[in-house]
Amino acid sequence: MTVRMLFREGQVFDGSGSPPAAADVVVEEGRIVGVGSDLDGDAVVECNGMTLLPGLFDCHVHVTSSGVDTMRRLTRPFSYQFYEAEANLRATLDLGITSIRDASGADLGVQQAVEDGLILGPRMQISVTAISQTGGHGDGWLPSGIVLGSREPYPGRPTGIVDGPDEMRKKVREIVRSGANVIKVFTSGGVLSPRDNPRHGHFRDDELDVLVAEATAAGIFVMAHAQAADGIKAAVRAGIRSIEHGVFLDDEAIEMMLAKGTWLVPTLIAPVSVVESVEDGASLQPAVIAKAREVLEAHRESFARAVAAGVRIAMGTDSGVGPHGTNLRELALMEQGGMSGPEVLSATTHSAAKLLGVADELGTIDVGKRADLVLINGSPFEFGTLKENVTAVYKDGILVSRGQNRGNGDNG
Repeated sequence: MTVRMLFREGQVFDGSGSPPAAADVVVEEGRIVGVGSDLDGDAVVECNGMTLLPGLFDCHVHVTSSGVDTMRRLTRPFSYQFYEAEANLRATLDLGITSIRDASGADLGVQQAVEDGLILGPRMQISVTAISQTGGHGDGWLPSGIVLGSREPYPGRPTGIVDGPDEMRKKVREIVRSGANVIKVFTSGGVLSPRDNPRHGHFRDDELDVLVAEATAAGIFVMAHAQAADGIKAAVRAGIRSIEHGVFLDDEAIEMMLAKGTWLVPTLIAPVSVVESVEDGASLQPAVIAKAREVLEAHRESFARAVAAGVRIAMGTDSGVGPHGTNLRELALMEQGGMSGPEVLSATTHSAAKLLGVADELGTIDVGKRADLVLINGSPFEFGTLKENVTAVYKDGILVSRGQNRGNGDNG
């Protein structure tokens, strides 16, 4: 028997960026079938004093990573990451995040386990392995000859180091074969890698052109870890869809992004999390710690300039660098960078869905969309306490979490 579920007398933030407005929402067979006033249903969820949001997105996570402590990673059994992934996925879902894009680490098995209901978590897009040049952000080589592979290759998750267009072409095809829904590439150095500089661009235009051509042929998008201005510009020239981090944006890079419609996924919380981890006793190389502290202010300034210029923004956190379950801290940082409350929530719902190419199904509360819904106690714009105010999370109309209470429950 089909059950019509009525979410009654709440404030509805539809994801478009408009302020919340009073409305009822009706869900049937996992879809939204009504938005309006005086609607009816067989089962009722009373929403008085609450706000109903579309399911939230995080466009940059690493669910098989749980922090940046080098010694912990080196002494952890290889398979432990998959059990941690289950806990990390659940912690993310408890926040109301029902869709994620994993930016390397999660493989097809993790994704399929969620899709089959074997484990509970958000819907996932996966990149499997990030592509790096030799000596780039994905190359953990040290002068001792030891290689710190944070995401070790194995069947189903190939190594990502390539040099030259021919190797690039084959690698993209290999990663697509492994099940990737998106290709991730490092077009600059980064903070956590031992032997590169986040101000240096990586890969040449001919290599990136081949990458984008192969991803396009496979019908998937490309995301670029790009902190250096040169790496950002190279990614934009190549037609890469999103810039991740964008730490050292300059005016030319911003103009190029505007002209191409390139997205920015800022991950403002990432370097903050690295510094906090060190303060809490995490073991990291001194050069990594210095880089994390160096990029903090530049990152904030670049983001604020991008917002003021009108660059398209989608929410992402780099969770896995910092603790999973703290993703919503990013929203307050986005607001501090110049976005209004509704703009922040739109970047976390409708805009994120557009970036991931799923806006026809998710990201807004509209008739016909999948019923991923989040109930918030009070105002959704109190970002500092938003995590604590998540009351219920629905995925395809099914109650999957009661927020921090963690319990599943009935739909009535």
